[in-house]
Amino acid sequence: MDHLLRFISVESVRRVFSAVPRSRLEQALLWVTAAALAAGGAAWLVGARGIADLCWALGTVAAIGPAVAWVVSALRQHRAGVDLIAVLALGGTLAVGEYLAGALIALMLATGRTLEAAAQRRASHDLRALLEHAPRSARRRIGSDVQTVPLAEVTVADVLVVGPGEVVPVDGRVVGSTAVLDESVLTGEPLTRECPAGGTVRSGAVNAGGAFELRATATAQDSTYAGIVRLAREAGAESAPVVRLADRYAAWFLPLSLAVAGMAWLISGSAVRAVAVLVVATPCPLLLAAPVAVVSGLSRASRLGVVIRDGGALESLGRARTLLLDKTGTLTSGRPRALDVVAAPGWKPADVLRLAASLDQYSPHVLAQAIVDAAGDRGLELSPPADVTEEPGRGATATLDGHRMSVGRLETGSERPEWARAAENRALLDGAAVAWLTVDGGPVGAVLLRDPLRRDAPRTLRRLRTTGIGRLTLLTGDRPEPAREIAAVLGLDDVQAELTPADKVAAVRAERERAVTVMVGDGVNDAPALAAADVGVAMGARGSTASSEAADVVLTTDRVDRLADAVAIAVRARRIAVQSALGGMLMSLAAMAAAAVGLLPPAVGALLQEGIDVAVILNALRALRLDRAARGPALQPAAEALVHRLAAEHEDLQDVLEAVRDAADQLSDSSGPKALTAVGEVHRLLTERLLPHEYAEEHQLYPALAPTLGGPEATATMSRAHTEIERLTRRIATHLELAAAEGGLALEQLDDLRACLYGLHSVLRLHFAQEEETFFSLAP
Repeated sequence: MDHLLRFISVESVRRVFSAVPRSRLEQALLWVTAAALAAGGAAWLVGARGIADLCWALGTVAAIGPAVAWVVSALRQHRAGVDLIAVLALGGTLAVGEYLAGALIALMLATGRTLEAAAQRRASHDLRALLEHAPRSARRRIGSDVQTVPLAEVTVADVLVVGPGEVVPVDGRVVGSTAVLDESVLTGEPLTRECPAGGTVRSGAVNAGGAFELRATATAQDSTYAGIVRLAREAGAESAPVVRLADRYAAWFLPLSLAVAGMAWLISGSAVRAVAVLVVATPCPLLLAAPVAVVSGLSRASRLGVVIRDGGALESLGRARTLLLDKTGTLTSGRPRALDVVAAPGWKPADVLRLAASLDQYSPHVLAQAIVDAAGDRGLELSPPADVTEEPGRGATATLDGHRMSVGRLETGSERPEWARAAENRALLDGAAVAWLTVDGGPVGAVLLRDPLRRDAPRTLRRLRTTGIGRLTLLTGDRPEPAREIAAVLGLDDVQAELTPADKVAAVRAERERAVTVMVGDGVNDAPALAAADVGVAMGARGSTASSEAADVVLTTDRVDRLADAVAIAVRARRIAVQSALGGMLMSLAAMAAAAVGLLPPAVGALLQEGIDVAVILNALRALRLDRAARGPALQPAAEALVHRLAAEHEDLQDVLEAVRDAADQLSDSSGPKALTAVGEVHRLLTERLLPHEYAEEHQLYPALAPTLGGPEATATMSRAHTEIERLTRRIATHLELAAAEGGLALEQLDDLRACLYGLHSVLRLHFAQEEETFFSLAP
């Protein structure tokens, strides 16, 4: 045996493995050591002990070369990790002839390295999407000629022509006509912006209107979009490497193991005792427990639609204490929806919505689609328009029902009737955009649109708090008003609005100085901030490719609650990894003490060490299991079907809520027969549509949810809201009965009836929001 081993040197093995590409070294070593162990086991079973020892020895020697290379690499970085203990243990088993133990240690080393390679920390960020969006040329006007020139040739004061759908090549000011810009790449907001002559335009914005001219105020290198690309590159390169979890524990385990082995040799005078100590000190709990737990966590997350790029990201996610969130597409759906429909006197909201949707049904604009969707949700039948024209940034115009109608913006400075001013004020208060419907040049209604909060966002943030996230901050390029409203609803700790990509990076860097920080976003403008954070999380289902490629974690489903799942999985996997590593080391320390006093010979110590390894690996595999408590309650199929049905009814009942407030508004203007008719229509809607819905919730949904939520007390407050809704409906009915008996509303009834209607509207809005957040988010 010894004669054969003389032909195998560590240097020869090192040369063999150095010929293997670095990316494949761990995988090659795993196959070699596994094959050697299996071949030795087969030989041992048929009684060929010499061949078995040879196979195991070959596997042991094969691991020494790469292990020495890893140790040298670590020492050059001024750190000594678990690989040094592995080298000593491998050499010790060869020295005392414990070839099986050596082969097992070699396999453990190779497996740990392979698992760690599969969980490598952040790869270099691919910014292909950012670069693809950037223009390569520009159209420069010189006199009456327009020439296409390379972007690098554009200088300050050049006049450029930007056509429809083109990307603004450099920063500049608009010349001549107004420009309509889609700045979602820069701000993350899906709405367009009008930029008048003389207004500043940033590179990277997309021309969403007609062609316009731009006077360059910066070269391409100094423009906004080039800065975004540079920020993403710099931020991706600046993050310090994540220290291997095993190496952190090895910082004290390594010297302790060597000290115990040295003292055993010194006191007893027996090298066998020192080898026995090294055998039981073999860091398999460190080499395998942490990687197994981490890879198990990665696997568990992937089953839920969460792609975590590497083990470093998982470990950092498990230690995170600060979470920074973008607004649009992250906390909100990223798709505007109709918030309300306001009608001029003599018009009905349903008619306004139907006509607006009829005009917008052929428009590709995101707000037009929201109007058409709202009409479809309410079952409104659209009419085909004629002579349709659309002016980018202004809206669509067409002939419908014999009238010239338009939907979109009103002319700046045009006279607004009182109801229109009230609608504008409402939009300002609610942070909504307004699409005006005009008929023959006069406004007759308005559709208020807003990007709604994700239904599962409040529950997600509450769950994140329970995982250890102590600080939640909103970072957005949107205006302060809607940002503060969302922050208040969600209970965020801070909000920063109107941020540029550079501002977001600065905010991330500031938070990183205080704690491990996670940044969540979905737009191209978020890519630099994602790369700057300790962990970047991208909403990848509908987000930009750039944000996904700059992130460490990608949520492949359009559900923000997966973020809480990812953090919970990371926290649990890291906790199990630490438990496994520490538990294994404590057991190894006990075995080392026994070996040091001669109670454990090397062979028995190797068997005991393998038992410790099996124990810690089995414990680490617990990270594969789903922690039901962390994920929250799971619904039974029948309850989930009820949730989906009643959630859809919430959408259908929005027109009832609007009718309630519209009737209250009419009572504020007049108490005559017309207002009374509106109240009567509201009562009909309440009794025929709303109350049956509330009855189904009370008697079907809530009992179905009670077992999952821990009993009927969980739905008691919602039941109390049902009682209040029914009480106010009866009160409205009583007012109608009194008015019918008296031939009209008495003055003393007016204030109370109006209060009933406004109160009912507020109760319904709050009740709907509470149900959607608390119950309907269980089955998003």
